[in-house]
Amino acid sequence: MSREELREFLKAPRPGVLATVRPDGRPHAAPVWWDADGDDLVFTTGAETVKGRNLRADPRATLVVQDDRPPYSFVTIEGSVAMSEDSDELRRWAARLGGRYMGEDRAGEYGARNAVPGELLVRLRPDKIVSARDVAD
Repeated sequence: MSREELREFLKAPRPGVLATVRPDGRPHAAPVWWDADGDDLVFTTGAETVKGRNLRADPRATLVVQDDRPPYSFVTIEGSVAMSEDSDELRRWAARLGGRYMGEDRAGEYGARNAVPGELLVRLRPDKIVSARDVAD
């Protein structure tokens, strides 16, 4: 995909699958709600979840976003993460994510629910992007 096609593809609220590295080297994959902020992808997670613990130990991650309808397209983003526990920033992003995936009328609800102590705001900074559009054509 071109840069413009990539940005257009990432506008749709498709969940992503985040892959992290466990301490013993095994991969761990989990679905996440995310949104773009410039070139970065932003999501939240609990500090004590498997992905939260993995990312604190090793900031490398991969996020895969796909369109699972024919003719199928995908984007794979590899990079490193930066994490924050800033409550204002966490509330703003949790609300934005809630609005993106559940509708603007529920944004505040998700912001309040997911901006609590023990939650992390995670920013994935891309190092490598692989994408393909209409792979079944």
